[in-house]
Amino acid sequence: MLRISNRLRYCVVRVSLFMVAAMILAALAGCEPTLDPGPAPSPYAPEISTWHDLHAVRYHLDKSYVLMNDLDANTAGYDQLAGPTANRGQGWQPIGTSEARFTGSFDGQGYQIRDLSINRPDEGLVGLFGAVDAGAVIRNLGVTNAAVIGEWAVGILTGGNWGGIEDSYSTGSVNGYDCVGGLVGGNAGSVSSCYSTASVTGCWDVGGLVGCNDPGATVSRSYAAGGVTGEWSVGGLVGGNLGGTVSRSYAAAGVSGDDYVGGLVGDNQGSVGNCYSTGSVNGQWYVGGLVGWNDPGGSVNNCYSVGSVSADWHAGGLVGENDGGTVGNSFWDTQASGVSDSDGGTGKATAAMQAMVTFTDTATQGLSQPWNLAAVAPGEANSAYIWNIVDGQAYPVLSWQSS
Repeated sequence: MLRISNRLRYCVVRVSLFMVAAMILAALAGCEPTLDPGPAPSPYAPEISTWHDLHAVRYHLDKSYVLMNDLDANTAGYDQLAGPTANRGQGWQPIGTSEARFTGSFDGQGYQIRDLSINRPDEGLVGLFGAVDAGAVIRNLGVTNAAVIGEWAVGILTGGNWGGIEDSYSTGSVNGYDCVGGLVGGNAGSVSSCYSTASVTGCWDVGGLVGCNDPGATVSRSYAAGGVTGEWSVGGLVGGNLGGTVSRSYAAAGVSGDDYVGGLVGDNQGSVGNCYSTGSVNGQWYVGGLVGWNDPGGSVNNCYSVGSVSADWHAGGLVGENDGGTVGNSFWDTQASGVSDSDGGTGKATAAMQAMVTFTDTATQGLSQPWNLAAVAPGEANSAYIWNIVDGQAYPVLSWQSS
């Protein structure tokens, strides 16, 4: 009865929060900032050199911008616009709202935006950018040493993304309630070649890189390595994969939560392929080294996990609970995880997990199709393959990690 009651309690609340999450990414008009936006609109200027220049982007949301230098606490405009005392203690006002999203392009040119402070615990779509629309692109940007607090759809780079986030990263801390991610809060677009080492804290759909990944959204060639703490649907990379795709990515984050807790994805309703996780995972119910809960529409293929796993109920080396989804050609390290069972996948000893034959010879138990894997010498990479392995010495890695 305890298991049934807990599951029903989760479903009732979860359905309502899924509706809320969908509403967040569709419209958050009721949660928009009410503060005066600051100085009068400035003429469009494509080059960003100060916080004043960055602030002016909100008045020309459809234009293209390039960052010309690092911005930090010593850059003009910080105390007024982006520091902890700015805007009566609320810090930076995110660029773009649900009704007026950012539709242009922003190229960081490899520079960083540092020391960003946002303290808006009652607002949604919270980040450096609040809402990035379909067709918009943010690339080559680091947002570092950030401290971001919001309520719904909260991320250091952007709260809600419908566009493309490329070659960008974040460090610092982010705190919110639902759809909370180290880089992106709610993703309805694409996130590629990105990473976050931020510490992330939230309640529902909490992820090291992305909080919730909606239907049609993608996360690829990315990773997260910060600590992640939440209650429900908590993952090292993505909290709730709500019908999206996660591919060629990994998580090395330590993850802690209550229910639906995974080293890579907390609750998977979409596709997870060619991914792995190495961080420790701790929770109460439905806890997995890779995925906490795999829904009927969820699929896991060509993945592995090696982190330690502990739970009060349903601890799985790879998957905590597989509720009618599919799990194929995937493995977990029984020695490193400390868990001999999983609701999907095949357990192997450490030596086997570091042997190429495990992932290429279909005579291997649990392998129906060989991985796209090449043997390489230490320190080398073969980008013609998805996976590389130093045979007999280390676990497989994604070839892009060394490129």
